[in-house]
Amino acid sequence: MTETGPAEPAGCGPRLRKASDSRPLRLQVFEAVRSLGCLPRAEIARALGISAASVTAVTADLINDGFLEEGATAPPRDAARGRPPVGLAVTGRAGFVIGLKLSDETHTAILADFAGTILAEIAHPTSNLRKPPARILSELEALVAALLSQVALPLDQVAGIGIGITGLVDHHAGTVLWSPILDGRDFDLRAAARNRLGRPVFVDNDANLLTLSELWFGAGRELDDFAVVTIENGVGMGVVIDNALYRGARGTGLELGHTKVQLDGALCRCGCRGCLEAYLADYALAREAATALGHSIRAEHSPNAMLDALGAAARAGDEAAQSIFRRAGRYLAIGLSNVIQIFDPELIIVSSDRMTRDHADPEAILADVAALSPSGRHPGARVEIRPRGDFTWARGGAALALSAVTEQVLERA
Repeated sequence: MTETGPAEPAGCGPRLRKASDSRPLRLQVFEAVRSLGCLPRAEIARALGISAASVTAVTADLINDGFLEEGATAPPRDAARGRPPVGLAVTGRAGFVIGLKLSDETHTAILADFAGTILAEIAHPTSNLRKPPARILSELEALVAALLSQVALPLDQVAGIGIGITGLVDHHAGTVLWSPILDGRDFDLRAAARNRLGRPVFVDNDANLLTLSELWFGAGRELDDFAVVTIENGVGMGVVIDNALYRGARGTGLELGHTKVQLDGALCRCGCRGCLEAYLADYALAREAATALGHSIRAEHSPNAMLDALGAAARAGDEAAQSIFRRAGRYLAIGLSNVIQIFDPELIIVSSDRMTRDHADPEAILADVAALSPSGRHPGARVEIRPRGDFTWARGGAALALSAVTEQVLERA
């Protein structure tokens, strides 16, 4: 288990190609160039297994339509052989997308072009309260307006908006079935945001956004199978299978935080008992901290303040505080072990600020994961614990929008 990941490769988007890809060749060529950053025509032909004549014809159309441009140079395959070939790169101004994450403390948003370049980013603090849908929409609209004002880009030039929100989300329907930041249930966020903003909108669970961020911009770009586990004021998970995000039949699967680890156990904020996040999430640790520190859970003792105090007590040697983190680590090990047994991913990325602080013991968690694996089983997945970045989630929203609108935009041209 490590706390750092590999350097991010150039380009934007998944790099692995499927031999059975039946999508339009025009789209395949465009995405091959976008994923590798800059490619000469011969490399495109090799990457896709198509003829040089096909590449020449398709790239000529893409250049004519303003999606690719010449002039960038790619490094030669053999540095001793003359001038490098002329490369092709995505024309960023061919389109723009917005990625957003709506959360209980800070809403974040980024503006990206079609090459995946981040042009602007913004964060707006928000109250840690359940809000009616109308207020959520007002905050979303204000965030988008403030973001676009940084670069003076009209909203009608945005091809799509990807939104992530914590909770249970039906991605296909665009409906938030339940969220801890939203008053009520079964809110059609996609339709409401589309009506408010007048642009195509795509909605997903925030853990899926973080997974898409890794698949499009991070460590998962060259992996067939990996998982991302998020630990904050809730526990989420996203899984990539065969280089594509897996959502389940109704788009609401992979809720690791709401898998059961104790019959009739601790109360989860979803209303059920015994959920994993009821022992591991920030609010669960704050509930334990209130007892350990002798505090009541009131406004003057916010969850973050109590967790900071609990961490300080653990570092100072307080046995009660240390036992809370040890138990949380054991429950995390149970969750990770179950993920490994079910999916057998090559990599699990654990995204958490709390778990990267010095009161966590990554090696003990890894040892517990190994102890929970059947004896004689081959070595399990690599596990990397990383702090989460606020804008990493929003980048996943941009990836969600790019994956949804690229083909449409290319077809319209």
